[in-house]
Amino acid sequence: MRVIAGEAKGCTLVAPLGLRTRPATELVRGAIFSILYAVANDWQLVLDLFSGSGSLGIEALSRGAGWVDFVEQTPRCCAIIKQNLEKTKFTDYAHVHCVDVVKAISFLDKEYNIILMDPPYASPLIDSIIEQLANSKIVGTDSVLVVTHSKRSPLKKDYASLHLFKEHRHGDSVIALFRKERIS
Repeated sequence: MRVIAGEAKGCTLVAPLGLRTRPATELVRGAIFSILYAVANDWQLVLDLFSGSGSLGIEALSRGAGWVDFVEQTPRCCAIIKQNLEKTKFTDYAHVHCVDVVKAISFLDKEYNIILMDPPYASPLIDSIIEQLANSKIVGTDSVLVVTHSKRSPLKKDYASLHLFKEHRHGDSVIALFRKERIS
């Protein structure tokens, strides 16, 4: 697994072995960031939920994000994210929160421009976490929420004020993009 574009392009990342992580493939990561270039105006603050190896957040940093908060509950994965940040020289532009995603959403207090969410495809909590995000202060009117999920587990079109505005399929993976409804 490697960084596919930007400042750290080509840098090999460490992936957790023996754990139930499923790092986003280069094809899916490339598609996510191609879509984000077209729809996200501001890359200053990025949140990477279910970070695993940190590949999505590190890709965002490599492509110009100003700051990334990584959220991962597995201590071994948190250590790997920190190792990958050191390897790519992005340690000063990130923080790793080694906690459960639900808990992190309750205490994070920044409004993020981009939220990347690559949960385990079999997780029964995906809908409730998106609902929690929709009702949190970390998702603003200009925030873009990117959720990867299995095509066998479709997401709803609406979660409180968050609305699906774009969907892209790659094999078994679906990239779903949500934004808050703008009130005129």
